[in-house]
Amino acid sequence: MSQLGGYNRNIRDALAFLNTQDPSSPDTFLRRSQPRTGLVDSAGDTHVPLVTAVMTSVPVFLHAGDVITNVFVRSGATAAGTPTNQWAALYSDAATPALLAQSVDRTTEAWAANVTRQFVLATAQTILRSGIYWAAVMVTATTVPSLLGCVAAAPMAAGERNLSQSSGSALTGTAPGTIATPTLKQFAPYIVLT
Repeated sequence: MSQLGGYNRNIRDALAFLNTQDPSSPDTFLRRSQPRTGLVDSAGDTHVPLVTAVMTSVPVFLHAGDVITNVFVRSGATAAGTPTNQWAALYSDAATPALLAQSVDRTTEAWAANVTRQFVLATAQTILRSGIYWAAVMVTATTVPSLLGCVAAAPMAAGERNLSQSSGSALTGTAPGTIATPTLKQFAPYIVLT
C-alpha cells in the first residue's frame, strides 16, 4: 500500500479533471460546497432546498487564513415571488455552529430565475482554523426560488454530517445566533464563498 492508500496511480492525474471547474487564474480565491458539475435545478425535484422563513445551511471546508467576504447562490427556473427578506450567513465550525457574519437583508429586491445572487457579508471573516464551516441562505417570500444543487443521501454511518440542513422558523431580517436543532434536507444547494 502506498502513502495514498489503495490507490496505486498518481492522485494528481486522477483529479486533473477538476482543473476545468476552477477559475482560469490560480490567484482567484473561492471555496465551494460541492463540485460545480452534476448540478440540477430543484424546481424539477421533489426535494426542496428552501422553505419560506427557514434557513438552509450546507457545510464548506475552509482553511486557516481564508478571508470570506461573499456568499453566492444560484436560483433555478423558479424566481422568488414577492420576497420580503433574503440574506446569507456564515457560521462557525463549533459543535453548535455560531453566527460569524450575515449579509445585509436584500428585503423585497427581485431574484429572477437562473440568476446568481451575491450576498456580501457585513464583516469579512478571517478563518482562524481549518475545518468545516456552514454557509446559510434564507428567503422569506410567497414563492421561494428554486436553487441549483444536488440530491444528497442522508447520513448512514455514525459521525457523518448532514450535507444540507434547515433550522429556525418565522425568520425575517436577522440570522439566528446559532444553528440549533437542524433538520436534514436531501437537496444540497451549491454555494460558493469568496
